[in-house]
Amino acid sequence: MALGERIGPGELLFLTPAGPIPVTVTADGEGGVPRATLSSVEPHSKPVEDGDLAEALAAPGWAESDLDPAIPPRIAFGGNDHLVPAVTTRERLAASDYDFERLKDLMLRLGLTTLQLVWRESAGVFHVRDPFPVGGVREDPATGAAAAAFGGYARELGLVPAESRFTLHQGEDMGGRPGELTVELRAGDPRVHVSGTAARIG
Repeated sequence: MALGERIGPGELLFLTPAGPIPVTVTADGEGGVPRATLSSVEPHSKPVEDGDLAEALAAPGWAESDLDPAIPPRIAFGGNDHLVPAVTTRERLAASDYDFERLKDLMLRLGLTTLQLVWRESAGVFHVRDPFPVGGVREDPATGAAAAAFGGYARELGLVPAESRFTLHQGEDMGGRPGELTVELRAGDPRVHVSGTAARIG
């Protein structure tokens, strides 16, 4: 987004260890703020071991009974790995806190970038929180990489249509730092496309 502000609308290409990530910047955000869309590498997901899931749930104080059976926990990849557990209520998501060092140790062992905690509001709206202790950050207000991983996971498990657009609300529980990401899945395209805007801070 910062590059988009500096160089204006256009196409960018980021060369990452996971592969090339195209980013399109347009000027159609609210109030003329640049809007960026990243296109992930091809996503996939894999099961999480029971013991690792139990440890991940213990960090924010969740129990297995809190989990939404319709959204099974998995490790989702869209350029890096994110563990996705989902709960059945918005209140449980909002109340989540966690042991920073305990979760960091688990994430380093499993090679995770974030834990993407999820609650599904409706067919096309999800609320998420992303603890990021491996980056030295307690929680991230908007995480494009995690959104891309979740988009691939949601398509793979049939949580959303193979061709669809849905919204992730993130940062609402951080005290005045709400974020909104749009996830788009396109027919015949394995990539996940994640769009959003940014606000300057500091």
